Amino acid sequence: MAKSPENIAIDQLDKDQMKTFSDFLMSYNRLSEMCFTDCVRDFTSRDVKENEEKCSLNCMEKYLKMNQRVSQRFQEFQMIANENALAMVKKTGN
Repeated sequence: MAKSPENIAIDQLDKDQMKTFSDFLMSYNRLSEMCFTDCVRDFTSRDVKENEEKCSLNCMEKYLKMNQRVSQRFQEFQMIANENALAMVKKTGN
């Protein structure tokens, strides 16, 4: 039995949501591993030391700001590329 267009759209939406969630988890895991490796040095206690916590928060903040900046620059680049493509189409008359 063939799927209706609505079911196909829902399936695609589910795939897109799963991809987005998967990307988020990968990014979160990278961040966690990177900050843990950089900040946690003392394994003789179960408690998180104040300097480890501060280091982790700074690491996370820097990572998120960097990620936001890269995303912003990418969007700017895409907008310029789209404007250039549109100008080229108008110029060539296609």
